[in-house]
Amino acid sequence: QVQVVESGGGLVQAGGSLRLSCAASINIFSINAMNWYRQAPEKQREWVAFIASGGNTDYSLYVKGRFTISRDNAKNTVYLQMNNLKPDDTAIYSCCIHGAWGSSCGQGTQVTVSS
Repeated sequence: QVQVVESGGGLVQAGGSLRLSCAASINIFSINAMNWYRQAPEKQREWVAFIASGGNTDYSLYVKGRFTISRDNAKNTVYLQMNNLKPDDTAIYSCCIHGAWGSSCGQGTQVTVSS
């Protein structure tokens, strides 16, 4: 069973930065794509960012220009660098990885941005 564990969340003031990590229990070269999602209280889950095995990336319009997704192949880890955070970014952030076996998602990490 492929496992995914997110970390790096916390409490930060508006304008601050956080870097989230998503560690996979499978060789990253077996992963076709990785996505970050977030879910704020009483809101539906929304997609945040995507990175393909070839390195192509895409971002939600809400975070484009502020967030950067990247991967460290040696560590089987994907990162989400979040800059200029806003209170509206407060949510549980989770990572999903996709490959030949299907998809696996983690439990998420809480990000809270105070005004």
